[in-house]
Amino acid sequence: MRALFASSEVYPLAKTGGLADVSGALPAVLANLGVDMRLVMPGYTAALDAAEKKGKPIPIGDMLGTGDVRLVPARTPDTGLPLWLVDCPALYRRRGGLYGDADGRDWPDNALRFALFSHAVARLALGAAGNRWQPDLVHVNDWQLGLVPALLRSRPGVRTPCVLTIHNLAFQGVFPREIFGWLGLPEDRFTIAGAEFHGKVSFLKAGLVFADRLTTVSPRYAREIQTPQLGCGLDGLLRARAKDLVGILNGIDYVDWDSKDPMQLPFPYSARNLSGKHRCKAALQQELGLVADPGTPLIAFVGRLTEQKMADALPRIAAGMADRRAQLAILGEGDRSIEQALRTLDGRHAGHVAVRIGYEESFARRVLAGADIVAVPSRFEPCGLVQMYGMRYGTIPVVRCVGGLADTVIGREDDATASHCQATGFLFEEPTDAGLGNAIDRACRLYREPVAWRAMQIRAMKQDFRWQRSAKRYLDLYRTLSTDQEKSAAGLRECMRRRPTGLSPQSSTAQLEGEMSNTNTAEKDKISEFAYAIWEREGKPEGRDLDHWLAAERELQKRVSSEASVTVESAGAGAPAPKRAVATGSRRPKSKVG
Repeated sequence: MRALFASSEVYPLAKTGGLADVSGALPAVLANLGVDMRLVMPGYTAALDAAEKKGKPIPIGDMLGTGDVRLVPARTPDTGLPLWLVDCPALYRRRGGLYGDADGRDWPDNALRFALFSHAVARLALGAAGNRWQPDLVHVNDWQLGLVPALLRSRPGVRTPCVLTIHNLAFQGVFPREIFGWLGLPEDRFTIAGAEFHGKVSFLKAGLVFADRLTTVSPRYAREIQTPQLGCGLDGLLRARAKDLVGILNGIDYVDWDSKDPMQLPFPYSARNLSGKHRCKAALQQELGLVADPGTPLIAFVGRLTEQKMADALPRIAAGMADRRAQLAILGEGDRSIEQALRTLDGRHAGHVAVRIGYEESFARRVLAGADIVAVPSRFEPCGLVQMYGMRYGTIPVVRCVGGLADTVIGREDDATASHCQATGFLFEEPTDAGLGNAIDRACRLYREPVAWRAMQIRAMKQDFRWQRSAKRYLDLYRTLSTDQEKSAAGLRECMRRRPTGLSPQSSTAQLEGEMSNTNTAEKDKISEFAYAIWEREGKPEGRDLDHWLAAERELQKRVSSEASVTVESAGAGAPAPKRAVATGSRRPKSKVG
């Protein structure tokens, strides 16, 4: 099986968050399971510098009027996977971040940057990039690749199937209506059953409509995004596509995150011998200027400083560290107002609070290894990796009971059960200062019970969040799509065999109905009815096309073989009309990526 994995960031080539970690680890595990896995990402300066074994660039022309674009073949430096870098210097070789400038402002041409990236990925998926390799399916991630499924749908006949993974529904790539004309999409894609969202263009919504399968990064988040509370205005569409949506929990790389590796930590340790962790804590306290006291619980926050992560509560939580006889270490960057509020804490709470604005991978590991507790108090969290990294390092997580946090941390809400023999951390429900503060207090109390604390550390370190289990679920999904593609190809070949001379591959179902003389009338009528029901159920803007005819043939054959008597009305029963599928919810999404 050949699969193309497309992402706007891949660790260690370029990273802003968990998307890069997933994009670096998951393809490598799938490759070990036998998939011919290849990566594609934008040719950022850092990525071009870090990639290994770069080959001769492949010109793919001037797409969207941006000048000549090239594909640079290379290998990832850590796993050695084949990689293509989409090289367009005007769009990707910039000082600043991947998605914005040094001051945190989005690049004003992000729509163009990622529309071009999507076109390059679509060409690779269709085998039209001059690289002599074509995938059986393409796996794209987040809003930056949302146009790829729509571009693939524009090709007549059998399509390359596409999986879209939602890493954070809050970031949707929403841009003004005026840009649609130069995105390279058919005009009929700008409808309520396409990329249109409240009069604007949504890259993510286009992907949600046209991808063959949708995944997200934890089972609980897959359920949450189908509700008005966390659906960000797309809950209706996601409910309509519920049968194609699955939550697959993210994993972490246990080789890359290994507390026993002296190359990663200054003082290695294991679940059997935690003495190295105590030395990591002492070194971290000294490095951060905190009071060197092994008996004081040290709490860490490592992540983006945004309201989603409840980072706005940190200045208020920090004020109570002295009263708790605890310490707080904060590492991250994000919202400028939160950064400014945190910068004032160092001097105000000297010895108890330390703040480092920015992000550096090796320092983040030292913080997680040296801390006793890691706080991940997100208001919503698709999956979260920090709590898994913390448990791997024997650092107990305090998390809100939401999304992937609830899927990965075993805990209870009261002191009596928090030290239960299965617990690996502390949960709280309400996203408030009081909720977070109470959970931290419970963790600090248990910390002062050494036997119970050590038992919880050992349980946490023994949790298994390796990628292998999740990768096998992705592989099963890939195989399903590959099988469906083979059936579609077989059906198309049969249609072409029976098709009268001169009938084009783009022929509509209506033409097929009238001109396929080898199909008997009863069968033709039934297939036509099913095709129309499928069109209504899926809300396809292109109408009753060949894809739906083929899908109807398969569905009819399946129902006949199971001796089920199904009417057209039952085939479309419960299917929401396209307008209802996207109208639920009033929250307007942000286009910023974090």
